Amino acid sequence: MKESVNNFQGLKAVFLNCTLKKSPRQSHTKGLMDVSIEIMQTEGVEVEVIRAVDHEIPYGVQPDMTAQGFDLDEWPSLFKTIIDADILVIGTPIWLGERSSVCSKVIERLYAMSAQKNEKGQYIYYGKVGGIIVTGNEDGVKNCAKSIQYALQHIGYTIPPQADAGWIGAIGPGPSYLDEESGGRKNEFTNKNTTFMTYNLMHLAKMLKDNGGFPAYGNSGKAWEEGKRWAFNNPEYR
Repeated sequence: MKESVNNFQGLKAVFLNCTLKKSPRQSHTKGLMDVSIEIMQTEGVEVEVIRAVDHEIPYGVQPDMTAQGFDLDEWPSLFKTIIDADILVIGTPIWLGERSSVCSKVIERLYAMSAQKNEKGQYIYYGKVGGIIVTGNEDGVKNCAKSIQYALQHIGYTIPPQADAGWIGAIGPGPSYLDEESGGRKNEFTNKNTTFMTYNLMHLAKMLKDNGGFPAYGNSGKAWEEGKRWAFNNPEYR
């Protein structure tokens, strides 16, 4: 059977790297992200990479934290790039078995924007697709992935099958993903999962984009505020 040809051109993806290291220091998380990035670019997807720690992003859950007393907040500008993309991939290292503090801050700032609505009256992330990449040399890949995946779907991102990929080295101090002695870039399991994740993200993003996003029937925040209830009929709710 001839393999179907997919046209992913026209899709946009943002890779949000939540390393603790400022540029130009080497980021092992970016190293694994590059595997997915190369696949997407080869398939015609427009990709942009944001290293969050290189930007002034205050902690908080408001859209613009300058209104809360901070002198500078680059998040509103970065958000324009993020929301313009069809795919968001969040990458994080593991620290103490958890996602990085930068990752938690970014998720909080994504959450701060989640009450905004799209042109259908749905919450702003509806029709967008999310994935996760995790690296580290201590336990926690799945723990980090599940917490990030929950956050993304909760604020409105759609999650495809196998939407996370990771690499983990030996427990304790030792070589990290990009270190030659780690063998990270040759790891069959990681390369397979990263490839599957990447194509699943692109397939779902294309399906949603080709069909005008996620249907708005039964999930429009704007319509609910205007009194629409669809098939909801609870006599105790007035």
